[in-house]
Amino acid sequence: MNRLMAEKALTNFLIEDIGERDASSVIFNETDEGEAIVRAKADGIIAGLHIFEWGYNLLDPSLVVEAFKKDGEPVMAGEPIVRITGKVSQILSGERVFLNLVQRMSAIATLTRQCAEALSSSHTRIVDTRKTTPGLRMFEKYAVRAGGGFNHRNGLYDAVMLKDNHIAAAGSITEAVKKARSAHGHMMMIEVEVETEEQLMEAINASPDVIMFDNQTPETMKRWAQLVPPAIRTEASGGIDLAKLQDYKDTGVDVISIGALTHSVSNLDMSMNLSISHKEAVTQ
Repeated sequence: MNRLMAEKALTNFLIEDIGERDASSVIFNETDEGEAIVRAKADGIIAGLHIFEWGYNLLDPSLVVEAFKKDGEPVMAGEPIVRITGKVSQILSGERVFLNLVQRMSAIATLTRQCAEALSSSHTRIVDTRKTTPGLRMFEKYAVRAGGGFNHRNGLYDAVMLKDNHIAAAGSITEAVKKARSAHGHMMMIEVEVETEEQLMEAINASPDVIMFDNQTPETMKRWAQLVPPAIRTEASGGIDLAKLQDYKDTGVDVISIGALTHSVSNLDMSMNLSISHKEAVTQ
């Protein structure tokens, strides 16, 4: 995860939450210091621990953040994850923003790990989709990687995906691939979505980089995968979730994309508990 981009996003998140000031923190003196411990309240996989470090550094560089875990490691309910020490007012001002992000990222990492373990394949990869929360894509896609998955394209800009509407507008798969090849350089990958065997054969002849089997049964996907030349990668997509993954284990596809990794998770619950020490301000 790019720190510069993450810090820019975190700055905006903090501005949204704090605004002109943290009205609750007026009850503290500048000399009030404390120690906050973040603990998991459920078992899972941790992701996004840099959020605490980078975020609190933006609020107050004097705060000390110590992580007890690394991204991608399992955590058990009740286990400490991070310790933050320093000014109480600053610790509390960042609490909700940082917890919200890390809880969501950890939930995504947890589901991704569960999917990878359920599939248990040395060949087929679990990948995400563009079905991410606006403004959080960078964080959510990082969480997928932390959980042992892989990223699909990051956006509309870094790969061509020709879906049903693109193909209909172009007139055919052949014409759509031809126009995409003509418009882009050799480094731009092109993927084609197919829904029928007739479309599959046309796609194979058009020679894209990837062919996606959309909303097909595992049996159909296995048969179609055997028809595709090794030079073209295959992807399974459409309504596949953790409960169904075992059915797709032996289809032979190269990747399985799962939108649920980022659009249907429930946060991995965490809490922050603070202990405080009051100090008298020194006057001169």
